[in-house]
Order: sequence, then C-alpha cells, then structure tokens
Amino acid sequence: MKKPADPLVATLSRRVAALGEAEPPRDLAELRDRALALEGRTLAELAEELGGEAKTGLHTKGKVGDLIERVLGATGGSVAQHDFPDLGVELKTIPVDEQLRPRESTYVCSISLLRAEHEAWATSWARRKLAHVLFVPVVDRTRIARPVFYQLDAEDDRALGADFDELMGRIGAGHIEDLTARDGVHLQIRPKARDGSVRTVAWDRDGEPIATVPRGFYLRPSFTARILSRAR
Repeated sequence: MKKPADPLVATLSRRVAALGEAEPPRDLAELRDRALALEGRTLAELAEELGGEAKTGLHTKGKVGDLIERVLGATGGSVAQHDFPDLGVELKTIPVDEQLRPRESTYVCSISLLRAEHEAWATSWARRKLAHVLFVPVVDRTRIARPVFYQLDAEDDRALGADFDELMGRIGAGHIEDLTARDGVHLQIRPKARDGSVRTVAWDRDGEPIATVPRGFYLRPSFTARILSRAR
C-alpha cells in the first residue's frame, strides 16, 4: 500500500522539482525531521514527485544516493567536505535486505597513498567523515527504512583507529599491493576507480614510485549492521 506523502517531504520535493535541490537544513533538528519523514517512502514515489531525470536509473546506487541528497538538501557534492558542511554531518545511503542487513561495504573516503606514512587517525579525513553520519538504509533499493544518526564514540574511535593505523602503516611501508579487502577488522581498503585502467602513484618496498589502482577506505557490513541494529 502506498504511504501517503508526508507534508514535509512533499514540500521539499516541490522545491527540488522547481529549483533542482532543497535548501540546506538550518540545524540538526531540521535535518532529523527531514530524514525521519522519509521512513517508509519508496524511491519511485520520491522520484515521481521530483520528476524529470530523477525517475531514471533508480536501480543504481549512485542515482539512489543523488535522490536522497537532493531531497535532504545535502550540498557537499564530490569535494572534500561533509555532505552537510554547516552541520558537520556526512550522509551515507546503505543498501540493505528486509532484515536491515547491509548488502555491501560502505565507502568512507579516498586515500592519499603517497602520504600514508604521515597520516594519523586523530587528524585524518576518514575520522572527520565518520564523526557524525546520517545513515539512510534502502531496502532492496526500493523503500527507505528508518534513518539512523550515528556519532563516533570512544569504543568505535579506538577500534577504527587501530585499523587505520595498521592499514596506513602497511601502505607507508610499501606494501600497498599486498593489501586486500580481507585486511582490517572494521575498516577495509578497496579499489576506488571507475575501472581497472585508472592509476595513481604509491611507493613500493624500496621507496620507489609505482603505478597502482586508487584505493579508498570502506566500513565493513558487520560494522554498519551493528550501527543500524542499535537504533531498532
């Protein structure tokens, strides 16, 4: 049964349809209201309200993320800043199954391979990205489940920091090609590129530059599953 349009979502959708985007939320309370108003809505309903190109490509993760960003008023885009810059909040859309189990790892940020040995978790972009996150679960890429606001606590800070230091230390020591997605307890490193032809530069064990595939940090599904389960 189709859920009646939430008045707040309907208002935001009309603005997006007219101007291409919603105004950024003024504060965390407004962002929370917008996010929670999405619970139970289908992507098809939201796309229909937005009209135009929003109706196409909803089976792809990128299009789903774009749709949620437009409705919520995220303005960070692809530059190195939070999705909601004035609030310091990151937005992550997570594909989940009917039991709200994440179907895949969640991208955090790209890695500067040449600077790996100089990076510290406490001052890293990865830590700042994960300090305050709005997770929006999407069930089978059709329906939005209850969004969850997450703030990095002391326990997760230590656990993620341990992974970060271990992985970045190995990259800094020239072992980039030895790392796989199996390394890291909660954070993992995976290729991050359009295809295998894209290359960046890293150091090998002898301190010589080599061409390699760009990498990014990802949260394991087990970590995001625990975050979603806390909010039930």
